Amino acid sequence: MKTLGHWLASPWRRSTAAAVVGALPVLAFPAPSLWWFAYVALVPWILLARTAPTGKRAAFDGWWGGFGFMLAMHHWLLPNLHVFTFVIAALLGALWAPWGWLVRRLLGGVPSRGRVAAALVVVPSGWLAIELVRSWQGLGGPWGVLGASQWEVEAALRLASVGGVWLPSFLVVALNVAVAVLVAVRRARVPAVAGLVATAAATSAAWVWSPRPDTGDRVRIALVQPGVVSGPDSADRRFDREERLTRELAGQDVGLIVWGESSVGFDLGDRPDLARRLATLSRETGASILVNVDARRSDKRGIYKSSVLVGPDGPTGDRYDKMRLVPFGEYIPARSLLGWATSVGKAAGEDRRQGSRQVVMDAGDGLRIGPMVCFESAFPDMSRHLAEDGADVLLAQSSTSTFQQSWAPGQHASLAALRAAETGRPMVHATLTGVSAVYGPDGARVGPRLGTDTVAAQVYEVPLAHGTTPYVRFGDWPLHAALLVLGIWGVTEVVRVRRGARGSRVPPVRTAHGSPARPGH
Repeated sequence: MKTLGHWLASPWRRSTAAAVVGALPVLAFPAPSLWWFAYVALVPWILLARTAPTGKRAAFDGWWGGFGFMLAMHHWLLPNLHVFTFVIAALLGALWAPWGWLVRRLLGGVPSRGRVAAALVVVPSGWLAIELVRSWQGLGGPWGVLGASQWEVEAALRLASVGGVWLPSFLVVALNVAVAVLVAVRRARVPAVAGLVATAAATSAAWVWSPRPDTGDRVRIALVQPGVVSGPDSADRRFDREERLTRELAGQDVGLIVWGESSVGFDLGDRPDLARRLATLSRETGASILVNVDARRSDKRGIYKSSVLVGPDGPTGDRYDKMRLVPFGEYIPARSLLGWATSVGKAAGEDRRQGSRQVVMDAGDGLRIGPMVCFESAFPDMSRHLAEDGADVLLAQSSTSTFQQSWAPGQHASLAALRAAETGRPMVHATLTGVSAVYGPDGARVGPRLGTDTVAAQVYEVPLAHGTTPYVRFGDWPLHAALLVLGIWGVTEVVRVRRGARGSRVPPVRTAHGSPARPGH
């Protein structure tokens, strides 16, 4: 330990170590998908921050750890954004600086049992506050939220139905704090074990008392995944392939057909021939077709990404324009300042336009669908609002074709499991090039997963559900609770410091006239 402490005495070596241990939690996400590793992945980072010689150094440990986490989580952006990926990781990593300071404040030195008990609640609350801030669209959105690593764990999905992805995040961090205390602070094992028991109790309570989705009816939904189509005239050739695959669905009694993001590269108002071909497909298959148009609008200025529902008579008029755009991929924030990103990577040459509201569409036979486009499936509030508005099925149309050989397609598809569990509604994740997948109202996968090497039109028997989950009813209450915890702890710290300052004051020594030691003088 002394040798390690000496090695970490160098600020640069310590910063490098912080970046490495900060990156470890990424192994719990797809593609490695070591979900169980999330329960201890933060322990090295916590142990490093608690042993920082000063609060300032602990904040740097938090910053560098956050940089490592963000860079590892978004490493697949490197071929597109190049050096700007490091800039983004450094900016977002700064959000963990207060968290590093907080870890040292509560767990540094030889903490009392009271401080350890507080850390089991305050440190996870600090983590949730970071996830709340970086969930803002302009900062990249809630990609890589720690609780999302548990998308395959049935108990965690049940927790998500109660408190969204935020509740698993909180409990995973609490587990890591408890394990770190067990490893490093032997005298405080009692509160650490109590924290482990409380986490197990919360999970068990969600398992026993959270309502199960009331499933009954089923609907047959088909996904059309055309695979990679590139080169000249790729938009026309992709449409031709999608058309051919869709014709294979004739006679299979499907209720809805879903194409991926940017599946149509021309505005249907400008290309009535494509609208007629889609209407013909709808008549041949007996199902409405949800396509995604990525093109300059004929009725408005600018480029939009729009989910458009097409029936046997052509476009139905139901249209959803993407509201939350991908920073740098679909628009450049503060383009006048950051427009240089287009010269070092494949950033958006022209900003896409935003939609103004979410839409629930009637796909026929009483089926109501709530579309989202790509990046939007990362936002829990969007799927929750669609469920509140009466959507029977949630849909995400995505592409991810730019990131075929990376972890991105798997990470993206996994988010649909959480959105389904949170809302108690099945969710369809349809892509151009994989990974495409369907999840039931409990977050369990339905039917086969279409990988990045698959070209297919696949039919799924999707269970429909009724009722409302606690998360849909009460919203992001774990985030509000975390902010309340941080507020209460902050007030108690201020009171404690002021009391300490008053208690440390030394009474003035009176040696002049009136001194008790010299009566009469």
